[in-house]
Amino acid sequence: MLIQWFPGHMAKAKRQMEESIKRVDSLIYVLDARAPFSCINPEFDNLIALKPVLYVINKSDLTEKSAVEKWTAAFRSKGMTVLAISSTVGKDAPKVLSALREINAQKIERLRAKGVNYALKAMVIGMPNTGKSTLINALCRGKKTVTGNKPGVTKGEQWVRLDGGISLLDTPGTLSHSMKSEKAGVNLAFIGSVRDAVVDTTELSLELIRFLNEKYSDALPARYGISVEGSPLDILERTAVKRGLVRKGGEADLDKAAVALLDDFRKQRLGKIILEMPDEE
Repeated sequence: MLIQWFPGHMAKAKRQMEESIKRVDSLIYVLDARAPFSCINPEFDNLIALKPVLYVINKSDLTEKSAVEKWTAAFRSKGMTVLAISSTVGKDAPKVLSALREINAQKIERLRAKGVNYALKAMVIGMPNTGKSTLINALCRGKKTVTGNKPGVTKGEQWVRLDGGISLLDTPGTLSHSMKSEKAGVNLAFIGSVRDAVVDTTELSLELIRFLNEKYSDALPARYGISVEGSPLDILERTAVKRGLVRKGGEADLDKAAVALLDDFRKQRLGKIILEMPDEE
C-alpha cells in the first residue's frame, strides 16, 4: 500500500525550519515509540547535521518497556543522545530539560567562563502527531501550544519560553516528499501521522490485520472474540458483524469497521503494540 501526503503547509514549514536553524542551539527530535524508525524523516537530515540533537522517543507508554529499551540501546549504539518518555507523564518533563542542557554543556560552560548566563534555544521537530506540542505543554507545565490527535494541528512556528530561560520553537509536523519505504508510509498511517482522509482506510485496516496476525495473533480475538482464520477481508467482516456495524440486510459495513479498528489500535484497546524493531530496519 503506497502512502504519499505532503500538503503545501509542510513545504513552507520545511523552509521556515531551514531558516530558523540559525537561531537555535540544538534540536529536540520527537519520535513515536510505536514506529521510531519510520518517524525518522530524511527531510530533516540537513538540519540534524548542523546542531546537537536530542532524540525523544515519545508515547513510550503505548508499547512494551522492553521494546522501547531496545530502541534506546540501538540509538545509543550509533552515538545518538536519546530519551524515552511519555509526554503526558509530568515526571518525564525534567528529564528532557536535563538532557537538553547536557547536549549543550560545552557551549554553556564556554559562555559561563566569559561571565555570560546563556539562555538555550531549541527547535522541536518531528513527523505529524508524534506529540511535539504535548511535550512542550508538559515542559511548560500548562497549556501553551495548540494540540490535537490529528496530524497538522500546528500550522506555523511558535516560540515558547520555559522557566530557567530556555526557549523552545515548536514547528509543524512534517512528512517526507516521498516515504523512505512502503512499510514506513503504512506505519505512519497506522499511528495517525497521515490524515485518514487521504488514505483508503479500509485498505489500511486490512494491512493492520495482516500485521497483527503475524506479530500479535491474540490481539483481535482478545478484543473482538472472533476467529482470525481466513483472509484479512474475512476478518474485517467478522469484526463488523461482531460490533454490530452492519447495513440494512445484515451486510457488514466495512468502512465503519475499518475506522473502528484503526481507532482501537491508536487508543491502545488492542494492547501495547510496536510496529517495528531495530533488527528489522
